[in-house]
Parts: sequence; C-alpha cells; structure tokens
Amino acid sequence: MKKIAPQHHGKGLRIGIVQARFSDGIGSRLLAACTGRLLDLGVKSKHITVATVPGALEVPLALQHMAASRQFDALIALGVIIRGETYHFELVANESGAGVSRVALDFHIPIANAILTTEDEAQALARMEVKGAEAAVVAVELARLLQYTL
Repeated sequence: MKKIAPQHHGKGLRIGIVQARFSDGIGSRLLAACTGRLLDLGVKSKHITVATVPGALEVPLALQHMAASRQFDALIALGVIIRGETYHFELVANESGAGVSRVALDFHIPIANAILTTEDEAQALARMEVKGAEAAVVAVELARLLQYTL
C-alpha cells in the first residue's frame, strides 16, 4: 500500500488570501493568525497575496479571479458570518460556502475555507485565531498533496 504523508513545508509556495471585511475586527485577527502560521511553515511574505472584499458573498468571485490567474498554489478564504434574526445568515453562509467549493473544484486548486459561521460574536472571537492558523496548515498541506499526485 502506498501512503502519502502530510507535508507542511511551505517553502516556495505561493498563497492567495481573500478576507471579507465585514466584522473586520475578527477578520483582521483571522488574517494575522493565518499569515503568521504561513510564515512559520516557511512561506515567504513576498509569496503571500492578500485581497479584501466587502463581505463573505464576494469572497468566491475574488478567489475565482485568483485561481484563474494560475499564480497561486493554494488559496485561503477568511471571514465571519454571525447569525442574526433573519434568514440572511443562512443565505450568506450557504452561498459563500458553495461558491468557495465550486471555485476549488472548477480550477483544481486547494482552498482552505476559514469563513467562520457562528451564533454570536463570542463564538467567533473564541475561534478566530485557531481557525486562521488551521487554514494556513490546510492550504500548505493540500498544495503539497496536489503537487505530489499530479
């Protein structure tokens, strides 16, 4: 049996990040945790490109543009969607998630989806740093896996 071990070395990888600015206090801390972890994994700062968009619904289009450029080995989606009193939460969460997945599958590029969907701000605050860092690890691991298997 052939087993492919996870690889977490980011040297030479080019990573694109799209951050939703809605709830920017949380989003910017997601971004800081994510970029910090990418640097720890060996991705050079000059190989990280960050674009911001107004909200989670705009993230997939920016990811699609980055993916189409073929300049990146992996992409990362960052943001937060906090439940409110209307159906809008479900719409934004479902559509942004589906859009992120569609871009990954259409362009055969790994996308770590760290758009948090939480019941309240406290849950988002509790998860932001861990999820930002996890997104970096996922992006690097999947980029290496696809390089190995292609």
